[in-house]
Amino acid sequence: MPATAKICGLSTPDTLDAAIAGGASHLGFNFFASSPRHVAPDAAASLAARAPAQVGKVAVLVDPDETLVARVIAAGMTALQLHGAESPERVAALRRHGVELWKVIPVRTRADLADAAAYRGAADRILYDAKTPAGAALPGGMGLRFDWSLLDGFAHPLPWALSGGLDAGNVAEAIARTGARLVDVASGVERAPGMKDPALIAAFLKAVAAA
Repeated sequence: MPATAKICGLSTPDTLDAAIAGGASHLGFNFFASSPRHVAPDAAASLAARAPAQVGKVAVLVDPDETLVARVIAAGMTALQLHGAESPERVAALRRHGVELWKVIPVRTRADLADAAAYRGAADRILYDAKTPAGAALPGGMGLRFDWSLLDGFAHPLPWALSGGLDAGNVAEAIARTGARLVDVASGVERAPGMKDPALIAAFLKAVAAA
């Protein structure tokens, strides 16, 4: 099965159109107020409406309250990507909304992978991302990568995706090295923090398709 890709942190029509044209399977919209990729629910709704129905629309959230969850689902999001300290119980409680639930597991060491098992039966997918330094302003999207060899032989408890420091130059290696069937990119297709580049998006998706 060929690998697919999520382009995360979209905020403009031209970059969203580039992601769709390049064959992205998922589009990511960041609702974390401190992020340079932040987009308001109303703006995300307008962007999501441009996308074909079969393309996933993923809300990136950090410990969201119920009001925000309801707003992003009303904006057309088909999945919630939970990037904070959400417990398995909190994730399971969100199942009532009827959308896919992705839980981010920050990784620096092999021991960090063990956290994924707690979300079996609660989340639909695990997203492995590089663990940010203590005190960092953002929980992800900082262009950091973790040692992909940490995934060697790991028994994944759920379907999973790979994130963290990916770009057009290394994504083929990442796919070959880890066996990831879904990869996620944010900073790796930006010309500046929060500013996606259509040409970089196209190059990334071309590299994924060729992997």
